[in-house]
Amino acid sequence: MHERLRSKLDRIRNDPACGEFVLADAKDSDMAWGVEAFGARASHSGEGRPLTKPEFLADARTVVAQGKIDILLASVSTMSVLAHQERLFESSDVTPAVRANDTTDIWLARGARYHQQPSRPFRTCCLREAQHGRAGPDGEPPGPPRVNLGLYSITFNNDLRRDLEALEAYRDFRAECAETGFRHFLEVFPPNVDAGLADSDLGAYMNDMICRTLAGVALGQRPEFLKIPYLGPAACEELTRFDPSQVVGILGGSSGTTLDAFKLLEDAQRHGARAALFGRKIRNAEDPLLFIEHLRAIVDGRMAAGEALASYHDALAAKGVTPLRPIDEDRRLTDPVLSYK
Repeated sequence: MHERLRSKLDRIRNDPACGEFVLADAKDSDMAWGVEAFGARASHSGEGRPLTKPEFLADARTVVAQGKIDILLASVSTMSVLAHQERLFESSDVTPAVRANDTTDIWLARGARYHQQPSRPFRTCCLREAQHGRAGPDGEPPGPPRVNLGLYSITFNNDLRRDLEALEAYRDFRAECAETGFRHFLEVFPPNVDAGLADSDLGAYMNDMICRTLAGVALGQRPEFLKIPYLGPAACEELTRFDPSQVVGILGGSSGTTLDAFKLLEDAQRHGARAALFGRKIRNAEDPLLFIEHLRAIVDGRMAAGEALASYHDALAAKGVTPLRPIDEDRRLTDPVLSYK
């Protein structure tokens, strides 16, 4: 991890009210969607077409150069180019990270039905490859790692066989982390199939599964932070109060309106979250760099969500960018998790 991220996490653990906040851009969607992973761009005919890998890499470079995020999360193949071939992060404060596993509930190929079945653990990623771009001819790492942080994901389904399998895979992953010196942060998804849980019980179930999972992990091998869905203030506050030294982060989820994104970030921070990883919300924004600037302004306390929305639309207008929605439509909250008030 680069010093900026390490220092932020240390300060948050020592004092959760210190005002620090970790922002990440999740550009790992090729581990899920394939050809259409990187979003769309208008073609000469005016119709949208999927971004190519070179176009996506160019966009990633601009986000790193902007320097407003703390982490760029991507696939191992993306980091093979940006971190290992180009050494992009050696002159940046942004920390590179890879998606270290790809459970079956994120296999979203066109026509596929994998995500409709209970999640199974799986890992394409080899940590030595992620760290060094390749392994040496004798299996030894060729020099110090250029990527040494990754996201590991677990999906609990309230199913003994499946959840035991997931936890055994996580145990094996942590053993490999200890062997290689690799650090990780932990993403915990809610059930991806009917798990016999009422909506009102989901936050408690998720919190309990997170806490009991980490209870068996030595402090030196714990995840750097968590990435979980924001399930409302009560669940977020309960988890952050239980162990203030465990940094809780939220995931961005689907695109929604701009106010959905800004309000999610504002509310999660108010109720204890100290990190956020936005993927589709950034990728699908009219101007991703402007969008990131406003995310940073919110977590730094310089703008409230409503102010950021107005400022974002003003900035789009100043650049001659047509918004996806008129501002009156864009200021509507459509995410049900934000309708608790």
